[in-house]
Amino acid sequence: MSVADGTPAASRLAVPGAELYYEFRGSGPLLVLIGAPMKSDSFAPLAEELASSRTVLTTDPRGIGRSSVEDRDTDSTPELRARDLAALIEHVGRGAADVFGSSGGAVTALALAQSRPDLVGTVISHEPPLNELLPDREELRASTQLMCERYLSGDVVGAWKMFMDSAGIPVPSEMLEQMFGGERDPQDVADERFWFAHELRPSTWWEPDVEKLRELGDRLVVGIGADSTGQECDRTSRALCKLLELTPVIFPGDHTGFVDHPEDFAAQLTRSLARRER
Repeated sequence: MSVADGTPAASRLAVPGAELYYEFRGSGPLLVLIGAPMKSDSFAPLAEELASSRTVLTTDPRGIGRSSVEDRDTDSTPELRARDLAALIEHVGRGAADVFGSSGGAVTALALAQSRPDLVGTVISHEPPLNELLPDREELRASTQLMCERYLSGDVVGAWKMFMDSAGIPVPSEMLEQMFGGERDPQDVADERFWFAHELRPSTWWEPDVEKLRELGDRLVVGIGADSTGQECDRTSRALCKLLELTPVIFPGDHTGFVDHPEDFAAQLTRSLARRER
């Protein structure tokens, strides 16, 4: 497969139960950028910053965006998404990949590192929402269950308010109404419903295998946003670091710093990869 610098080449890969959409940019060692539910479009600015020195692969996770699933009533678990990612890395045939995952994609990256360490170089898990590592896990689990039920019953704005409150990200009610209460893109609504129904709970309730992750040594990096202090994913990331005896790497911005500060974020990501390559 040929890749033109800075220009994404799009393709698809059939995997059990799904067809994955993915894009390539740039040239050099393979770097995979993944989210969940964020799709490849969200990573485009960051990918373009990195494409001068890396072959960057981005993808829509199964059931989201341009990646279809055969059964939309099936859960998208971290293990299942990790198998998808393993299939993509093997399919492109460029050897082991460095992997950057954010949010639910950070959980996917950890699941991949546990199950297929042979396919990864450095794994950067940016703000994984591992609620089961927190002392208030039972309260968070109940809250997540209730917000999903609320969304699926039709209270979209109410569910998002619960989500933002739980995440520690204050958003005014009128802004939530503007964002989620009016006419919206049908694909965005379908993606969102799939996330609330089949992805949010499996991702936040997932528990990592600490011993397997420790075996990665300096191949594993846990990232936290500089502006995420006190938020749920700051807490979960620090809890993971404590278990693994790691020092977190601080990235620009907050939970979506790679969207808001792609140039500075790319520089920190490159430094994190280079520390092991030296």
